[in-house]
Amino acid sequence: MNANIASLRIAVAVFSMLGCAAALAGEDTPRVTIGGFGTLGVVHSSEHQADFTANALNPGDAGASRDWSATVDSRLGVQLGVIVDSKWSAVLQLVSERTLRDGYAPVVEWANIQYQATPDLSLRVGRIALPLFLTGDYRKAGYALPWVRPPVEPYGAIPLSNSDGVDVNYRWHIGDVNNVTQLSLGRTELSLAPGAHAQARGLAGLSNTTTAGALTMRASLLTADLSVDIARSLFDGFREFGAQGEALVERYELSSKRACVASLGFNYDPGQWFAMGEIGRMNSRSYLGDKTAAYFGAGYRFGDLTPYAVYSVSRANMETSVAGLDVRRLAAAQAVTAAQLNAGLNQLLAAIPRQNSVTLGLRWDLYPNYALKFQYDRVTPLHGSTGTLINVQPGFRSGQPITVLSAALDFVF
Repeated sequence: MNANIASLRIAVAVFSMLGCAAALAGEDTPRVTIGGFGTLGVVHSSEHQADFTANALNPGDAGASRDWSATVDSRLGVQLGVIVDSKWSAVLQLVSERTLRDGYAPVVEWANIQYQATPDLSLRVGRIALPLFLTGDYRKAGYALPWVRPPVEPYGAIPLSNSDGVDVNYRWHIGDVNNVTQLSLGRTELSLAPGAHAQARGLAGLSNTTTAGALTMRASLLTADLSVDIARSLFDGFREFGAQGEALVERYELSSKRACVASLGFNYDPGQWFAMGEIGRMNSRSYLGDKTAAYFGAGYRFGDLTPYAVYSVSRANMETSVAGLDVRRLAAAQAVTAAQLNAGLNQLLAAIPRQNSVTLGLRWDLYPNYALKFQYDRVTPLHGSTGTLINVQPGFRSGQPITVLSAALDFVF
Protein backbone atom coordinates (compact mmCIF):
# COMPACT_ATOMS: atom_id res chain seq x y z
CA MET A 1 0.00 0.00 0.00
CA ASN A 2 1.28 3.49 -0.84
CA ALA A 3 2.53 5.17 2.35
CA ASN A 4 0.64 8.40 1.68
CA ILE A 5 -2.66 6.55 1.12
CA ALA A 6 -2.15 4.58 4.33
CA SER A 7 -1.34 7.79 6.20
CA LEU A 8 -4.49 9.48 4.89
CA ARG A 9 -6.64 6.54 5.96
CA ILE A 10 -5.19 6.69 9.47
CA ALA A 11 -5.88 10.42 9.72
CA VAL A 12 -9.46 10.03 8.50
CA ALA A 13 -10.08 7.15 10.93
CA VAL A 14 -8.68 9.08 13.89
CA PHE A 15 -10.75 12.19 13.31
CA SER A 16 -13.87 10.15 12.60
CA MET A 17 -13.38 8.57 16.02
CA LEU A 18 -12.88 12.02 17.50
CA GLY A 19 -16.19 13.15 15.99
CA CYS A 20 -17.90 10.24 17.71
CA ALA A 21 -16.21 11.17 20.98
CA ALA A 22 -17.41 14.76 20.63
CA ALA A 23 -20.95 13.56 20.05
CA LEU A 24 -20.81 11.34 23.12
CA ALA A 25 -19.45 14.21 25.19
CA GLY A 26 -22.18 16.53 23.95
CA GLU A 27 -19.64 19.08 22.69
CA ASP A 28 -20.50 21.09 19.56
CA THR A 29 -17.43 23.33 19.39
CA PRO A 30 -14.20 21.54 20.29
CA ARG A 31 -11.12 23.72 20.79
CA VAL A 32 -8.70 23.62 17.85
CA THR A 33 -5.01 24.52 17.90
CA ILE A 34 -2.72 24.85 14.88
CA GLY A 35 1.07 25.13 14.97
CA GLY A 36 4.14 23.89 13.25
CA PHE A 37 7.89 23.80 12.91
CA GLY A 38 10.49 23.86 10.19
CA THR A 39 14.15 23.78 9.32
CA LEU A 40 15.91 25.39 6.38
CA GLY A 41 19.36 23.86 6.26
CA VAL A 42 22.38 23.42 4.01
CA VAL A 43 25.19 20.87 4.41
CA HIS A 44 28.63 20.44 2.86
CA SER A 45 30.75 17.29 3.09
CA SER A 46 34.41 17.02 2.14
CA GLU A 47 33.93 13.36 1.12
CA HIS A 48 33.34 13.12 -2.64
CA GLN A 49 32.98 9.33 -2.77
CA ALA A 50 29.91 9.04 -0.52
CA ASP A 51 26.97 11.11 0.74
CA PHE A 52 26.41 12.34 4.28
CA THR A 53 22.91 11.81 5.67
CA ALA A 54 21.15 12.11 9.03
CA ASN A 55 19.48 8.72 8.50
CA ALA A 56 19.08 6.32 5.61
CA LEU A 57 15.28 6.76 5.33
CA ASN A 58 15.51 10.53 4.75
CA PRO A 59 18.59 10.60 2.53
CA GLY A 60 20.69 13.67 2.02
CA ASP A 61 23.00 14.08 -0.91
CA ALA A 62 25.88 16.14 0.49
CA GLY A 63 29.21 14.85 -0.79
CA ALA A 64 29.30 12.61 -3.84
CA SER A 65 26.00 13.93 -5.25
CA ARG A 66 26.23 17.63 -4.42
CA ASP A 67 28.86 19.96 -3.01
CA TRP A 68 26.19 21.69 -0.89
CA SER A 69 22.84 20.09 -0.15
CA ALA A 70 19.59 21.41 1.31
CA THR A 71 18.00 17.95 1.62
CA VAL A 72 19.80 16.59 4.71
CA ASP A 73 17.98 18.61 7.38
CA SER A 74 15.30 20.73 5.68
CA ARG A 75 11.72 19.90 6.59
CA LEU A 76 8.37 21.48 7.40
CA GLY A 77 5.85 20.19 9.91
CA VAL A 78 2.28 21.27 10.65
CA GLN A 79 0.29 20.09 13.66
CA LEU A 80 -3.44 20.24 14.30
CA GLY A 81 -4.76 19.60 17.79
CA VAL A 82 -8.38 19.15 18.80
CA ILE A 83 -9.57 19.16 22.43
CA VAL A 84 -13.12 17.94 22.88
CA ASP A 85 -13.26 18.07 26.67
CA SER A 86 -11.15 17.19 29.69
CA LYS A 87 -10.94 13.55 28.57
CA TRP A 88 -10.94 13.41 24.76
CA SER A 89 -8.40 14.99 22.40
CA ALA A 90 -6.59 14.25 19.15
CA VAL A 91 -3.54 15.36 17.21
CA LEU A 92 -2.58 15.25 13.55
CA GLN A 93 0.97 16.09 12.46
CA LEU A 94 2.10 16.25 8.84
CA VAL A 95 5.81 16.40 8.00
CA SER A 96 7.33 17.18 4.62
CA GLU A 97 10.96 16.08 4.28
CA ARG A 98 13.13 14.23 1.80
CA THR A 99 12.19 10.54 1.67
CA LEU A 100 13.52 7.58 -0.28
CA ARG A 101 10.55 7.27 -2.59
CA ASP A 102 8.19 10.24 -2.49
CA GLY A 103 10.53 13.25 -2.40
CA TYR A 104 9.02 15.96 -0.20
CA ALA A 105 5.44 14.66 -0.26
CA PRO A 106 3.85 15.29 3.16
CA VAL A 107 3.58 12.21 5.39
CA VAL A 108 1.38 11.72 8.44
CA GLU A 109 3.87 11.57 11.32
CA TRP A 110 1.26 11.49 14.11
CA ALA A 111 -2.48 10.87 13.97
CA ASN A 112 -3.95 9.68 17.22
CA ILE A 113 -6.84 10.12 19.58
CA GLN A 114 -6.27 10.29 23.34
CA TYR A 115 -8.52 9.40 26.22
CA GLN A 116 -7.52 10.81 29.63
CA ALA A 117 -8.98 8.16 31.89
CA THR A 118 -7.64 9.78 35.10
CA PRO A 119 -5.31 12.72 35.75
CA ASP A 120 -2.43 10.20 35.71
CA LEU A 121 -3.57 7.59 33.16
CA SER A 122 -4.08 8.16 29.43
CA LEU A 123 -4.62 5.91 26.43
CA ARG A 124 -3.93 6.67 22.75
CA VAL A 125 -4.77 4.90 19.51
CA GLY A 126 -3.54 5.70 16.01
CA ARG A 127 -0.10 6.70 14.73
CA ILE A 128 2.10 7.45 17.74
CA ALA A 129 5.72 8.49 18.31
CA LEU A 130 7.95 5.58 19.29
CA PRO A 131 9.17 5.76 22.91
CA LEU A 132 12.87 5.77 21.97
CA PHE A 133 15.71 8.07 22.98
CA LEU A 134 15.56 11.35 24.89
CA THR A 135 14.36 13.41 21.94
CA GLY A 136 12.22 10.70 20.38
CA ASP A 137 9.02 12.73 20.79
CA TYR A 138 10.39 15.82 19.03
CA ARG A 139 13.46 14.68 17.05
CA LYS A 140 12.13 16.23 13.82
CA ALA A 141 11.47 19.65 15.40
CA GLY A 142 14.94 21.18 15.10
CA TYR A 143 14.10 24.26 17.18
CA ALA A 144 13.64 22.03 20.26
CA LEU A 145 17.15 20.57 19.84
CA PRO A 146 20.37 22.26 20.89
CA TRP A 147 22.15 20.94 17.76
CA VAL A 148 21.45 21.08 14.04
CA ARG A 149 20.43 17.41 14.18
CA PRO A 150 20.48 14.58 16.73
CA PRO A 151 23.79 12.67 16.73
CA VAL A 152 23.67 10.39 13.69
CA GLU A 153 25.34 7.40 15.37
CA PRO A 154 22.43 6.45 17.69
CA TYR A 155 19.56 8.27 15.98
CA GLY A 156 20.48 7.25 12.44
CA ALA A 157 20.66 3.61 13.53
CA ILE A 158 16.92 3.64 14.32
CA PRO A 159 15.34 5.96 11.76
CA LEU A 160 11.81 4.73 12.56
CA SER A 161 9.97 7.43 14.50
CA ASN A 162 6.37 6.18 14.84
CA SER A 163 4.12 3.14 14.83
CA ASP A 164 0.44 2.41 14.23
CA GLY A 165 -1.21 0.97 17.29
CA VAL A 166 -2.01 1.84 20.90
CA ASP A 167 -0.14 3.06 23.97
CA VAL A 168 -0.78 3.63 27.66
CA ASN A 169 0.89 6.39 29.68
CA TYR A 170 0.91 6.40 33.47
CA ARG A 171 2.28 9.19 35.66
CA TRP A 172 3.52 8.32 39.14
CA HIS A 173 5.55 10.02 41.84
CA ILE A 174 8.02 9.20 44.57
CA GLY A 175 8.44 12.32 46.66
CA ASP A 176 9.70 15.06 44.34
CA VAL A 177 10.65 12.58 41.61
CA ASN A 178 8.14 12.38 38.75
CA ASN A 179 7.87 9.41 36.39
CA VAL A 180 5.99 8.67 33.19
CA THR A 181 5.84 5.03 32.14
CA GLN A 182 4.74 4.27 28.59
CA LEU A 183 3.73 0.91 27.12
CA SER A 184 3.13 0.77 23.36
CA LEU A 185 1.98 -1.93 20.95
CA GLY A 186 1.78 -1.59 17.21
CA ARG A 187 3.34 -2.07 13.80
CA THR A 188 4.83 0.02 11.03
CA GLU A 189 5.50 -0.44 7.33
CA LEU A 190 7.67 1.59 4.97
CA SER A 191 8.05 1.60 1.20
CA LEU A 192 11.79 1.93 0.54
CA ALA A 193 11.77 1.67 -3.26
CA PRO A 194 9.62 0.06 -5.97
CA GLY A 195 9.25 -3.56 -4.86
CA ALA A 196 11.20 -3.07 -1.60
CA HIS A 197 9.57 -2.73 1.81
CA ALA A 198 10.35 -2.71 5.49
CA GLN A 199 7.90 -4.09 8.04
CA ALA A 200 7.97 -4.12 11.82
CA ARG A 201 5.21 -6.35 13.18
CA GLY A 202 4.41 -7.24 16.76
CA LEU A 203 6.13 -4.06 17.88
CA ALA A 204 6.21 -3.65 21.65
CA GLY A 205 7.88 -0.82 23.55
CA LEU A 206 8.35 0.09 27.19
CA SER A 207 9.89 3.32 28.41
CA ASN A 208 10.15 5.29 31.61
CA THR A 209 10.99 8.99 31.84
CA THR A 210 12.12 10.26 35.23
CA THR A 211 12.34 13.95 36.16
CA ALA A 212 13.95 15.25 39.33
CA GLY A 213 14.59 18.98 39.32
CA ALA A 214 16.96 19.80 36.43
CA LEU A 215 17.64 16.13 35.67
CA THR A 216 15.67 14.07 33.14
CA MET A 217 16.40 10.41 32.43
CA ARG A 218 14.77 8.03 29.98
CA ALA A 219 15.18 4.26 29.71
CA SER A 220 13.49 2.42 26.87
CA LEU A 221 13.22 -1.05 25.38
CA LEU A 222 11.71 -1.84 21.99
CA THR A 223 11.28 -5.14 20.15
CA ALA A 224 9.64 -6.05 16.84
CA ASP A 225 9.46 -8.79 14.23
CA LEU A 226 11.43 -7.04 11.49
CA SER A 227 11.59 -7.73 7.74
CA VAL A 228 13.45 -5.73 5.08
CA ASP A 229 13.53 -7.17 1.57
CA ILE A 230 15.86 -4.68 -0.09
CA ALA A 231 18.64 -7.35 -0.42
CA ARG A 232 16.31 -10.11 -1.56
CA SER A 233 18.13 -10.89 -4.84
CA LEU A 234 21.44 -11.32 -2.99
CA PHE A 235 20.04 -13.93 -0.62
CA ASP A 236 18.14 -15.67 -3.42
CA GLY A 237 21.56 -16.10 -5.04
CA PHE A 238 22.98 -17.67 -1.88
CA ARG A 239 20.12 -20.19 -1.83
CA GLU A 240 21.40 -21.64 -5.11
CA PHE A 241 24.51 -22.93 -3.30
CA GLY A 242 22.87 -25.55 -1.12
CA ALA A 243 23.47 -25.99 2.59
CA GLN A 244 26.31 -23.46 2.98
CA GLY A 245 24.29 -20.82 1.14
CA GLU A 246 21.19 -21.55 3.24
CA ALA A 247 23.28 -21.17 6.40
CA LEU A 248 24.34 -17.68 5.32
CA VAL A 249 20.74 -16.81 4.44
CA GLU A 250 19.57 -17.98 7.86
CA ARG A 251 22.24 -15.90 9.60
CA TYR A 252 22.10 -12.65 7.66
CA GLU A 253 18.81 -12.26 5.76
CA LEU A 254 16.43 -9.83 7.44
CA SER A 255 13.18 -11.74 7.22
CA SER A 256 10.96 -12.03 10.31
CA LYS A 257 13.88 -11.55 12.69
CA ARG A 258 13.21 -10.47 16.27
CA ALA A 259 15.00 -7.11 16.51
CA CYS A 260 15.63 -5.38 19.84
CA VAL A 261 16.65 -1.87 20.85
CA ALA A 262 17.56 -0.74 24.36
CA SER A 263 18.57 2.81 25.27
CA LEU A 264 19.39 4.88 28.34
CA GLY A 265 19.87 8.64 28.37
CA PHE A 266 20.02 11.70 30.60
CA ASN A 267 19.72 15.46 30.28
CA TYR A 268 20.84 17.80 33.06
CA ASP A 269 19.81 21.40 32.38
CA PRO A 270 19.89 23.81 35.36
CA GLY A 271 19.50 26.80 33.02
CA GLN A 272 22.91 28.40 32.35
CA TRP A 273 24.40 25.21 30.94
CA PHE A 274 23.38 21.70 30.00
CA ALA A 275 24.88 18.23 29.60
CA MET A 276 23.26 15.22 28.01
CA GLY A 277 24.17 11.77 26.79
CA GLU A 278 22.70 8.49 25.61
CA ILE A 279 23.78 4.95 24.92
CA GLY A 280 21.84 2.36 22.96
CA ARG A 281 22.25 -1.15 21.64
CA MET A 282 20.46 -2.33 18.51
CA ASN A 283 20.45 -6.00 17.46
CA SER A 284 18.65 -7.02 14.28
CA ARG A 285 20.16 -10.54 14.11
CA SER A 286 20.88 -9.92 10.42
CA TYR A 287 23.12 -7.98 8.02
CA LEU A 288 21.87 -4.75 9.64
CA GLY A 289 23.95 -5.80 12.57
CA ASP A 290 24.33 -5.82 16.31
CA LYS A 291 25.74 -2.43 17.29
CA THR A 292 26.20 -0.06 20.20
CA ALA A 293 26.08 3.71 19.78
CA ALA A 294 26.51 6.52 22.29
CA TYR A 295 27.14 10.25 22.61
CA PHE A 296 27.88 12.85 25.24
CA GLY A 297 27.33 16.56 24.71
CA ALA A 298 27.32 19.81 26.63
CA GLY A 299 26.69 23.50 26.04
CA TYR A 300 26.78 26.86 27.79
CA ARG A 301 24.36 29.76 27.30
CA PHE A 302 25.70 33.30 26.91
CA GLY A 303 22.50 35.26 26.49
CA ASP A 304 21.19 34.39 23.02
CA LEU A 305 24.32 32.41 22.10
CA THR A 306 24.88 28.75 22.99
CA PRO A 307 28.13 27.09 21.95
CA TYR A 308 28.04 23.30 22.26
CA ALA A 309 30.16 20.21 21.72
CA VAL A 310 29.30 16.53 21.21
CA TYR A 311 31.35 13.34 20.96
CA SER A 312 29.66 10.31 19.37
CA VAL A 313 30.68 6.72 18.69
CA SER A 314 29.22 3.66 17.01
CA ARG A 315 30.65 0.16 17.32
CA ALA A 316 29.74 -3.26 15.89
CA ASN A 317 29.23 -6.17 18.27
CA MET A 318 29.75 -8.74 15.50
CA GLU A 319 32.04 -9.58 12.61
CA THR A 320 31.74 -7.07 9.75
CA SER A 321 33.64 -9.19 7.21
CA VAL A 322 33.06 -12.91 6.60
CA ALA A 323 34.51 -15.57 4.30
CA GLY A 324 31.06 -16.43 2.93
CA LEU A 325 30.77 -19.26 0.41
CA ASP A 326 33.75 -21.59 0.03
CA VAL A 327 34.76 -21.11 -3.61
CA ARG A 328 37.67 -23.58 -3.62
CA ARG A 329 35.67 -26.63 -4.72
CA LEU A 330 33.36 -24.88 -7.14
CA ALA A 331 33.51 -24.89 -10.92
CA ALA A 332 34.96 -21.75 -12.47
CA ALA A 333 31.58 -20.20 -13.40
CA GLN A 334 30.09 -20.98 -9.99
CA ALA A 335 33.20 -19.65 -8.23
CA VAL A 336 32.83 -16.29 -9.98
CA THR A 337 29.17 -16.04 -8.95
CA ALA A 338 29.98 -17.10 -5.38
CA ALA A 339 32.74 -14.49 -5.12
CA GLN A 340 30.31 -11.79 -6.28
CA LEU A 341 27.75 -12.89 -3.69
CA ASN A 342 30.42 -12.88 -0.95
CA ALA A 343 31.45 -9.36 -1.97
CA GLY A 344 27.82 -8.21 -1.84
CA LEU A 345 27.35 -9.63 1.65
CA ASN A 346 30.54 -8.01 2.92
CA GLN A 347 29.44 -4.70 1.42
CA LEU A 348 26.27 -4.92 3.52
CA LEU A 349 28.27 -5.79 6.64
CA ALA A 350 30.68 -2.90 6.00
CA ALA A 351 27.68 -0.57 6.25
CA ILE A 352 27.23 -1.49 9.94
CA PRO A 353 28.49 1.83 11.32
CA ARG A 354 31.85 1.83 13.07
CA GLN A 355 32.51 5.50 13.44
CA ASN A 356 33.64 8.37 15.66
CA SER A 357 32.33 11.93 15.42
CA VAL A 358 33.37 15.19 17.06
CA THR A 359 30.88 18.05 16.82
CA LEU A 360 31.30 21.75 17.58
CA GLY A 361 28.47 24.19 17.06
CA LEU A 362 26.86 27.50 17.90
CA ARG A 363 23.17 28.23 18.36
CA TRP A 364 21.93 31.82 18.09
CA ASP A 365 18.39 32.55 19.24
CA LEU A 366 18.18 35.61 17.05
CA TYR A 367 14.43 36.22 17.43
CA PRO A 368 11.55 34.65 19.42
CA ASN A 369 10.79 31.24 17.90
CA TYR A 370 13.78 31.43 15.50
CA ALA A 371 17.23 29.89 16.00
CA LEU A 372 20.20 30.01 13.64
CA LYS A 373 22.76 27.23 14.04
CA PHE A 374 26.23 26.61 12.64
CA GLN A 375 27.84 23.21 13.10
CA TYR A 376 31.16 21.52 12.33
CA ASP A 377 31.40 17.72 12.39
CA ARG A 378 34.57 15.69 12.03
CA VAL A 379 33.32 12.23 11.09
CA THR A 380 35.72 9.27 10.90
CA PRO A 381 34.47 5.90 9.62
CA LEU A 382 36.82 3.31 11.09
CA HIS A 383 38.93 1.10 8.82
CA GLY A 384 36.77 -1.30 6.83
CA SER A 385 33.51 0.54 7.56
CA THR A 386 31.52 3.03 5.52
CA GLY A 387 30.12 4.48 8.76
CA THR A 388 26.77 6.19 8.42
CA LEU A 389 27.50 7.33 4.86
CA ILE A 390 25.31 6.30 1.92
CA ASN A 391 25.72 6.20 -1.87
CA VAL A 392 29.26 4.91 -1.35
CA GLN A 393 31.35 4.96 -4.54
CA PRO A 394 34.15 2.52 -5.54
CA GLY A 395 36.83 5.11 -4.74
CA PHE A 396 35.77 5.54 -1.09
CA ARG A 397 38.63 5.15 1.41
CA SER A 398 37.65 4.14 4.92
CA GLY A 399 39.53 5.44 7.94
CA GLN A 400 39.86 9.00 6.62
CA PRO A 401 38.29 11.88 8.61
CA ILE A 402 35.52 13.77 6.86
CA THR A 403 34.56 17.41 7.44
CA VAL A 404 30.84 18.20 7.47
CA LEU A 405 29.71 21.84 7.67
CA SER A 406 26.07 22.66 8.39
CA ALA A 407 23.95 25.78 8.75
CA ALA A 408 20.28 25.69 9.70
CA LEU A 409 17.49 28.11 10.50
CA ASP A 410 14.98 26.46 12.86
CA PHE A 411 11.58 27.96 13.64
CA VAL A 412 8.27 27.19 15.29
CA PHE A 413 4.89 28.84 14.79
